[in-house]
Amino acid sequence: MLSIDSLWCGSVEELSTLRSCKPAERSEYRFRRRSSKSLIPQALLHALPDTQVRSHRQRRSGTWPRTRSLNAPSPIQQFGPCGRIMKNSAMVMQIQDPASQRLTWYKPPLTVLVIKKVHDATILTPFVQLVHWLVHDKSMVVFVEAAVLDDTLLKEYGDFTSVRERLMTFRAGTDDLTDKIDFIICLGGDGTLLHASSLFQQSVPPVMAFHLGSLGFLTPFEFNNFQDQVMNVLEGHAALTLRSRLQCVVLRKTTEDGKEKKKPTTILVLNEVVVDRGPSPYLSNIDLFLDGKHITSVQGDGLIVSTPTGSTAYAVAAGASMIHPSVPAIMVTPICPHSLSFRPIVVPAGVELKIALSPEARNAMWVSFDGRNRQALQHGDSLYVTTSVYPVPSICAQDQISDWFDSLAECLHWNVRKKQKQIDELSDMTHSSSDTLEEIDANHHDDRPADT
Repeated sequence: MLSIDSLWCGSVEELSTLRSCKPAERSEYRFRRRSSKSLIPQALLHALPDTQVRSHRQRRSGTWPRTRSLNAPSPIQQFGPCGRIMKNSAMVMQIQDPASQRLTWYKPPLTVLVIKKVHDATILTPFVQLVHWLVHDKSMVVFVEAAVLDDTLLKEYGDFTSVRERLMTFRAGTDDLTDKIDFIICLGGDGTLLHASSLFQQSVPPVMAFHLGSLGFLTPFEFNNFQDQVMNVLEGHAALTLRSRLQCVVLRKTTEDGKEKKKPTTILVLNEVVVDRGPSPYLSNIDLFLDGKHITSVQGDGLIVSTPTGSTAYAVAAGASMIHPSVPAIMVTPICPHSLSFRPIVVPAGVELKIALSPEARNAMWVSFDGRNRQALQHGDSLYVTTSVYPVPSICAQDQISDWFDSLAECLHWNVRKKQKQIDELSDMTHSSSDTLEEIDANHHDDRPADT
């Protein structure tokens, strides 16, 4: 049986140390033990079977409030007896802990944008159910794309006629939704979330994504009990993952008279911006600059500059690491580089990257933003990439950690492997091959031809 003291001790030595303390010192010792990395008593973990430990941790991740920050602790700023960091009040930043980011409404939400995967008949029934519930039961103003209502299969749903007349429509690229939408509901796969990001090139309303597509890495909600889940969001009971976006600015070469051919184009992307060689048979030859300093020249098929959210998309297929979306970073990944030493790199989120054609490049480079707006960049054109101040607030089904690892396991089958058998499971095999080394060696000598 475990004593109360032994619950907070990870070893026999620590238990003996605690028992040797005076009663007044024991509480201080226990407090120091509670500040360790694991908040679950070590002795209790050792005493429970593995299955109970896993269930204990799963319940904690889904329901318990986090008591540890997702950010690293603030480092000590004095080094040795003399050295310390020079103080600069202008560069001090206050960053909220991602674990404490929860949705709240300063006024009740009234308008909702429903984004549906187009040309998918399997989503029509969930779409009609959701819109009908939002309009009739919750009395909300629902926005949908005009292209969604053009689907002829919607005519088969008789109860949708009364709802259709109360829907607000818009056309992507034409109508501006800024300050008109309180929150967004996506029905489909990851593409619906990317589409929602493209519709808002500045502040993005909170996004709730239901998994009704193919992969669904960014869509953590199941549609079975959508009423309860949407009600939780409307009441403000939800954690948020702030998915950073990249601000991409395309600057065109100036003409001889000093005038630019086109105005700078600014596009915000959620996953990645991809620069490649397009239809040319030649290698790309791209210069990469970081904060004005030339870093390297990319010779290969191209380059991927991605957010942590995009690290599990095209970048991971090109050999990059997977980064949690709460990590402030930018990932640079080459596409089939003609070099054995060109590995993906992760740079701080605050840097500015510049991408341009090398003077020796034989062909133009092509750039696409989240797989869209593909265009060619010629000699003299340049692409600037920085982290945007407008993230995508993605609503979590559980929390920032559980949602991400669940997606890794269910969508990408991360680290799936057949389990190695235990020693006792192999006992039959070892008994069947019970020949000793001496017997094997004797048999080996018997097979040798006799000396003549």
